[in-house]
Amino acid sequence: MGVTLLGKEAILGAKDAHQEIVHVEEWGGSVCIRAMSGAERDDFRAAIEGTDTSLVGKFEAPLLALTLVDETGKRLFTIDDVEALRAKSARVLDRLTRIALRVNGMSDEAQEEATKN
Repeated sequence: MGVTLLGKEAILGAKDAHQEIVHVEEWGGSVCIRAMSGAERDDFRAAIEGTDTSLVGKFEAPLLALTLVDETGKRLFTIDDVEALRAKSARVLDRLTRIALRVNGMSDEAQEEATKN
């Protein structure tokens, strides 16, 4: 009943990018929300640190710009598209942001689950 420990190559070569397809009725189709890399998530957290996160519009659109991807995994939006995204339905942005936070381990539920393990 031994445990097999992973080596450097196994860890760096693992296909661990999670994504979730979400139907957005208001937009007439589905979108793919992906997990950011550790570096992207760190950069995102640093960018919003110290901002009033109760003003969710200040981080919802940037988060979605980083996590909405096409079928090949390429980001749909750049930072230049953030203002256009902010103009979309707040209801849709809220829903997609909750999913993006969960997929990226940044939601309250994900944090609670991580502390259990």
